[in-house]
Amino acid sequence: MQERQNIAVFVDYDNIEIGVKSTLRREFAVSLCLDALKERGDIVAKFAYANWSRQEGAVRQMAENAVQMVQRLPSPRGDKNGADINLALDALEMAFTHKNVNAFAIISGDSDFIPLVNKLKAYGKMIYIVGGKAFTSTILQQNCHEFISYESLLDDGKYQPREAAPRQERSQQQPPQQTQQQQSHGDQGYGRGGRREYRRSAPLELTHALPLLERALAALRRRGVQPQLGLLKSTMLQLDPSFNERAYGTGSFSDFIDKLESSGYLATTGPEGRKTIEVKQAAEAVAAPKKDEALPFLRQVVDIYKLDLEDGATADDLAAWVVKIHPGFDAQKFGFQTFPELLNFAQDNFVIRVEADPARGMIAYPPADPEPAAHPAPAPEPEVAAAAAVAAEPAEAEPAEEIPVGAIEELEGETRKKTASRKRAPAAKKAAGATASVRRPRARKQVE
Repeated sequence: MQERQNIAVFVDYDNIEIGVKSTLRREFAVSLCLDALKERGDIVAKFAYANWSRQEGAVRQMAENAVQMVQRLPSPRGDKNGADINLALDALEMAFTHKNVNAFAIISGDSDFIPLVNKLKAYGKMIYIVGGKAFTSTILQQNCHEFISYESLLDDGKYQPREAAPRQERSQQQPPQQTQQQQSHGDQGYGRGGRREYRRSAPLELTHALPLLERALAALRRRGVQPQLGLLKSTMLQLDPSFNERAYGTGSFSDFIDKLESSGYLATTGPEGRKTIEVKQAAEAVAAPKKDEALPFLRQVVDIYKLDLEDGATADDLAAWVVKIHPGFDAQKFGFQTFPELLNFAQDNFVIRVEADPARGMIAYPPADPEPAAHPAPAPEPEVAAAAAVAAEPAEAEPAEEIPVGAIEELEGETRKKTASRKRAPAAKKAAGATASVRRPRARKQVE
């Protein structure tokens, strides 16, 4: 029997709030995250970390959801990573003192929590990460047991896909200054008064899910297990914790399998709830581009517009530059629902550096050095530098005299004779040492 999940929830509010606001143009709602976690087990503890004196609007929703607010007091030298340290210490303390807590949920997109995740996994705890696909570190997504994307928690009825909206309605909602590239690559729409708000992106092609599906089915075959729905999904999450069937336009995993079957990729047998699955078309036959294959396109654009990126460029501007250099480029062809998701993936691969701004959204900069350079040495005094420069100048070489060939041969012969005599000298001394007489000190005359 599967062990019941008792989940402790830890919210890095500052990180998740600015991430949701900059990428989805929405206010963060903790209730959406808690409802998703309740489907996976019982929530036994809830903590949120922030400087709550600056988050008056969020205090009410935290109190309504019975989330314990931990106050972060900023230090005079700044409080960067202060909430991260407090959160990590409290999570480890709970892992040691509350043996009934066997699952932890971290609501954040910060890659600084990777050591905490690895440590909790080493203690046998189930780890859930809740964050946005566009701002949560891809390394953090791949190192938990299950990644729950915040985008998938939004109401499907309220936010319809971009392509489903009528063309006339879209033209009325979008201001004239919005470019075609921004319409096709951004995941934000324009509401009344030109205010930007989130609108769900189009679902991904099913071909992007086939390689993962085939890996999971092959793993189950090697274990001699029938590939039923529940076991298949858990195996897919073991191989890729960031998998989510909602990214493909389906509300549940059974709907996802039905969509694959109706598209001709799968064949299912057996009664409802105990279906066994078989792949009809190999992934190689309908191979889709991989995510890594999008990086060279972006890297080339970053090199061309490097000077413009020094001051920061919005995700929409960068998307327009990509389409200008590579017409027809679409992030969804490579498995990204939105262009900001591509930027998030590129940042973890040192192609670009991204910062979240609540007002302007995601801001792109040239990539940071993976290995920071050492501190430069202080500049020397002008007089010392001048003297060193004079000393470093090579002296003028005098013209070499021509030496006859015969003289060179004589010099080489003398050199060989001297070398041979030096080698024989120690041996001769050693042989003569046996017969050589020992010198005695001369007797001193007595002084009268």
